[in-house]
Amino acid sequence: MLIREAISADAPDVASLYRELVSDPNLCVLPEQVETLRQSASSFLLVAEIHGVICGTALLNLCADVMYGAQPFGVIENVIISPSFRGQGVGRQLMSHMEHLAIQNDCTKLMLLSSQTRTEAHAFFRRCGFHDGTKQGFVKYRRQFDARPSSADD
Repeated sequence: MLIREAISADAPDVASLYRELVSDPNLCVLPEQVETLRQSASSFLLVAEIHGVICGTALLNLCADVMYGAQPFGVIENVIISPSFRGQGVGRQLMSHMEHLAIQNDCTKLMLLSSQTRTEAHAFFRRCGFHDGTKQGFVKYRRQFDARPSSADD
């Protein structure tokens, strides 16, 4: 198994994996955006490859912070392993690589969100040492944004 940063040619395979995660007709993985992430010092789009087949992906973004000097924190997104490759250590290797990147970049913590319905993924994240009882996640999607400026009473 090879864990590596995604390259632009991987965009169709990453998109295919994402379609296993969400059914959104607007899903669009652009090769040039994959390349932009590859060139970034603060974003890491990883893929897992077995015998030339991309079977998993995960994204790590380092977020600047001021709480602990200049130490960033990491946000992991879009962890997906193709169903036919689950149970073979692919996810564990991806998460281990994410932790290694977090250590290399002096992160104070790693955070992730997971859809409430992905109970198997939740069990996996717990086995990887993530805790779900310490914080509560909140999400507001762009389609839910209010275009009006907020009032001073908010």
